[in-house]
Amino acid sequence: MTLQQLKYIITAAEIGSITEAAKILFISQPSLSGAIKEVEKETGISIFTRCRAGIALTKEGMEFLGYARQVVQQMELLESKYINNRPAKQRFCVSTQHYTFTANAFVELVRRFGQERYEFILNETQTHQIIKDVKNRFSDVGILYFSKNNESVLQKSLDENDLVFHELFSVAPHLFLRKDHPLAQYKSLKLSALKPYPKLSFVQGSYESAYFAEELFSNEQTEKSIKVSDRAAIVNFMIGLDGYTISSGIFPKYLQGEDIISIPLDEVEIMRIGYIKNNDTYDTGTFRLSCPSSCDILEK
Repeated sequence: MTLQQLKYIITAAEIGSITEAAKILFISQPSLSGAIKEVEKETGISIFTRCRAGIALTKEGMEFLGYARQVVQQMELLESKYINNRPAKQRFCVSTQHYTFTANAFVELVRRFGQERYEFILNETQTHQIIKDVKNRFSDVGILYFSKNNESVLQKSLDENDLVFHELFSVAPHLFLRKDHPLAQYKSLKLSALKPYPKLSFVQGSYESAYFAEELFSNEQTEKSIKVSDRAAIVNFMIGLDGYTISSGIFPKYLQGEDIISIPLDEVEIMRIGYIKNNDTYDTGTFRLSCPSSCDILEK
């Protein structure tokens, strides 16, 4: 197989269509299909499954794609340094659940490690996609949490994908509310006190379950529920609809001034927040610059 064939496969996987990928690569569709088939024949695996909607990676294809990305990235580093005589372009990608402190830490990371040329990516996404991104080596690390409720399922998923979890810190769960919420005066709250108010959570797509949820106690029944995919929307619904969400209690004040507060949730649970990475990836400890030290923990 050639480096060019690997680049073709990476592009096809990212676009999800042979036809559209061929257009971007400025080659014919038969040429692209032929290149993929040659690699599949050489490796003895099916990299893609084909259907009307386009193409999708097989399980073997996902693993192959991860290694292909590594090879292409290393070649680009070599070309930058020894052929183009330019500083190597740094690339670092993080897939994460929707944590404000992760964005804050990411700013600090770019300031400290960004050199003349870099490509840093922060991808706030669903829990299952985080695992998939790290497995496929699109992301160097993924940020998520373990709890008593989800640990067994998430750990099984990590083991199946040869990923490891490194804990950064642990916190008791907190509620995020607007500062003038009817419950804002309390020092702590039970789940039962929240029943009249909309529960805000992030959608998890086809993996919608308490095990992949970003919020603790997602299996608790509620009469009012709003699911969103955007972090800014959750903040707007807290302020406009007296909604609440359950998370770590870490929220940088500069994002909404004093509009959002956190109140300890009086329930027995702990969030172990950390990062996942491939088992064969060297651990630089980059994210230990991270999170709580650069944020204000808002407690009543």
